[in-house]
Amino acid sequence: MPAQTADRIGPKLRPEAYNGRMRPQPYPILEYDEARDAFIEPSRVVRSIDIAEHCVLCFFQDVITGLREEGTLRPVYTLGSEIGANPVYEMVVEGRRVAVTHPGVGAPLAVGFLEELIALGCRKFIVCGGAGSLESAVTLGHLIVPDAAVRDEGTSYHYLPPGREVAADPRGVAAVEQALTARGLPFVRGKTWTTDALYRETPSRIAARKAEGCLTVEMEAAALFAAAAFRGVALGQLLYGGDDLSGAAWDHRAWQGQSATRRLVFDAAAAACCLL
Repeated sequence: MPAQTADRIGPKLRPEAYNGRMRPQPYPILEYDEARDAFIEPSRVVRSIDIAEHCVLCFFQDVITGLREEGTLRPVYTLGSEIGANPVYEMVVEGRRVAVTHPGVGAPLAVGFLEELIALGCRKFIVCGGAGSLESAVTLGHLIVPDAAVRDEGTSYHYLPPGREVAADPRGVAAVEQALTARGLPFVRGKTWTTDALYRETPSRIAARKAEGCLTVEMEAAALFAAAAFRGVALGQLLYGGDDLSGAAWDHRAWQGQSATRRLVFDAAAAACCLL
């Protein structure tokens, strides 16, 4: 950058520019602020409504569309972003009202919608989605219950102090395991790798994450776990094995076409949600 233009960006931040809760760090992502109130709180822009306490965040738009076409879902609210409208539905599961919506793709949007759902009145969440397999034993359709996530994304660092991992809510893990066991569905419990950059899952990074015990890779779990912990709500997640990153070459395995598996995962997630 030319020297004559460098000062136009602004002066470097000095320690005295930080408040008492923050300390300057080499990188902004490490500057955790423990303040509870943000400049824009979701409760100030989204008002509470009469909505189900239980909520399934379903990454399978095909399943949501199918349920809507069956007449199982009724719309109760509309979330939104620059992508467009994102309906929130309700259905009845085992005698309980359960909200259902798509959380968007990627940690920032998923957590933004989670925040707004909490502001609306939801308190107990189960997330269901797919994930890339880092171990060959996690075959297509294999069910995984994440009990921790490696924080290789940015959103979680605004909800919890810096750290390598975030643990899943034990209540959510227990509810998902109970629902799967009741249905006789085999599953594995373990760690997932959450990353923001789907096209930067390099061989070296994959090898490193496998070495630290990650079974899967996805884009939201760490952030959702962190935000739920910050807000004090219950949240668990259920994944199924999708594309395969465990070998020498990527295998897509047509994982997004597994309609029966995706509906099975959703039904188990809805049942688990009712156990919270």
